[in-house]
Amino acid sequence: MDHKKLAELLFPDIDKTPAYYEKFFPERVLPEGACVTRLGPSPTGFIHLGNLYGAFVDERLAHQSGGIFYLRIEDTDEKRLVEGAVDIVTDALEFFGIRFDEGAGKDGEKGSYGPYFQSARKEIYQCFAKYLVEKGDAYPCFMTEDDISRIRRRQEENKETPGIYGEYALCRDLSFDDIKEKIDTEAAYVLRLRSGGISGENARYITVEDGIRGTLTLPENYQDIVILKAGGMPTYHFAHVCDDHLMRTTHVIRGEEWLSSLPVHVELFEKLGFRLPVFCHTAQLMKLDENGSKRKLSKRKDPELSLGFYKKQGYHPDAVKEYLMTLLNSDFEEWRASEPNAPLEDFSFSLKKMNNSGALFDIDKLNDISKERLARIPAADLYLFMRNWAEEFSPDAHKALKDSTAYTEAIIDIGRNDPKPRKDFICASQMFDSIKYFFDDFFTIDDTLPGETSAEEASAILSGYLETYDHSDDQSTWFGKIRDIARELGYAAKPKDFKKEPERYKGHVGHVSTVIRIAVTGRSQSPDIWTIQQILGREKTEARIRSMIALLGNTSACCRKMS
Repeated sequence: MDHKKLAELLFPDIDKTPAYYEKFFPERVLPEGACVTRLGPSPTGFIHLGNLYGAFVDERLAHQSGGIFYLRIEDTDEKRLVEGAVDIVTDALEFFGIRFDEGAGKDGEKGSYGPYFQSARKEIYQCFAKYLVEKGDAYPCFMTEDDISRIRRRQEENKETPGIYGEYALCRDLSFDDIKEKIDTEAAYVLRLRSGGISGENARYITVEDGIRGTLTLPENYQDIVILKAGGMPTYHFAHVCDDHLMRTTHVIRGEEWLSSLPVHVELFEKLGFRLPVFCHTAQLMKLDENGSKRKLSKRKDPELSLGFYKKQGYHPDAVKEYLMTLLNSDFEEWRASEPNAPLEDFSFSLKKMNNSGALFDIDKLNDISKERLARIPAADLYLFMRNWAEEFSPDAHKALKDSTAYTEAIIDIGRNDPKPRKDFICASQMFDSIKYFFDDFFTIDDTLPGETSAEEASAILSGYLETYDHSDDQSTWFGKIRDIARELGYAAKPKDFKKEPERYKGHVGHVSTVIRIAVTGRSQSPDIWTIQQILGREKTEARIRSMIALLGNTSACCRKMS
């Protein structure tokens, strides 16, 4: 077989050589040890936590080493393309602070190693495919779907590994004349790799140094995989090998589900004469199911897999990244305990500290970490974050927040500067839900009175409170008046007195305070009520007390009528 003649027959319009592209995309001039990493999502419109998990590794490796992190859109499968998907990808990653140095973007591409859309690199792939044909390492395959189905059925009957290899590679040894005749009749064909691997008992093994898992020993590839599809576009296997080489990628971060494809990729790198990048196979994100067993996060079952979930709930990107780092590096939590205020970028990320077994996703732990991180973010920044979240996801909340900057910042700051700082904020949606009673449009009485107080008793408490209320009272004076009201109405001034002699009292001062708290906030649990009233102001506080007295009066009348 004259392989060069065959290459010209298959690729008559490809006049550039691999040497041309090697010169066009030269080695990058970077500091010694600098990493070049990439994120290569498909534009399907769905970007998930696993993408962010991998992107975070990519970004840290590149930027802490003085290297380059780029975005490549792997859009060679037209069936999976979703309009606007690139914007979805870039918006989501931008929200989480993932910064690209070059690649695809909403405003076009930047960088000297593009195009960064694989669909625009067809000629490059065909150049290297032509090179493989010239070397005798690739061949056209004219098998139909029916042919492949028959082969698959036979393999199943014989309990053999499915695929095109050995005796099943029916077009491997076609003559030039046979190939030309088929092409002249416009028979459809794909281009397959002529693998040098051996199947069965004589199979050989390859050794690869994984950046996370160490030395891997795997059976070499023996499948004649498709590298160019019938329309001339590449498969993922072939495209990413060409692109990772020409874009000078040093480290390929991907999930462990790609381990089975590693022998294919190693063979392609070798046959193309490319230097192998450092492959780093991350652990899959897992969760515990209802039976306590580990399983993969599922797009269908687990809303928390989608990055949209975190945006819609209003998780702060710093909190999410902080949590992911606890999954990625085993020594991160120890570092954070010693450096509570240091920026995340100060942590020295290491591939050697990465977990190579299933990383267990735990939303409760994410919430705990979120509480810690939000407690350290200034109120002004949290207000802006919550307002921006509301603008996108809660128009009514945004209406309340947009012109209430100082007011809301004061609300957010309640208890956050105490000796034991308040740490109960998790995400923007929960934050607004926890403070919305400050805004009249959202104020409702959600909780019921303590069991120790009837409607009449509660009305008497609030009437006494309103008579003595002075907005200028300091906290000590204010609480002293509540104790006086408690004594006058037969409640213990101290909870311990009630505990000691419960038969002597109706309840204790805490029950009295709860009645006031419900009147002012609508809730039986809240931060310090005196501070809340200072922020609400005298008029709003007194108006809520009066409203509650009126409500209790109606309730009492209704109860008397029923009895």
